[in-house]
Amino acid sequence: MRVVLIAAATVLISSCTWVSLTPQAEQVRVIAAGPAPADCVKQGEVSVSVKDNVSLYERNALKVRDELETLARNEAPGIPANTIQPLGDPADGSQRFVAYQCGGQR
Repeated sequence: MRVVLIAAATVLISSCTWVSLTPQAEQVRVIAAGPAPADCVKQGEVSVSVKDNVSLYERNALKVRDELETLARNEAPGIPANTIQPLGDPADGSQRFVAYQCGGQR
């Protein structure tokens, strides 16, 4: 019985999204890594992190990446920025993004 409870808890933890997108961040777009976009002004950088493991359980890498992106989008309006771009891949539950204010977007 205990093994079943542990297995069920593991499945529930792996499916959880721990980060919610704020209403202000809904308009922030994410662009692919690469050169700086045209008609955008760099506003700064954002560094975000989440738990990438729970005890001995490694969280799903895609969910971790999604949460990092959501956190970065949540930070962007306060910079102010309307576009973020990853500086690299996530590592150990952390990731850095460049924040831009791009023309034609609010």
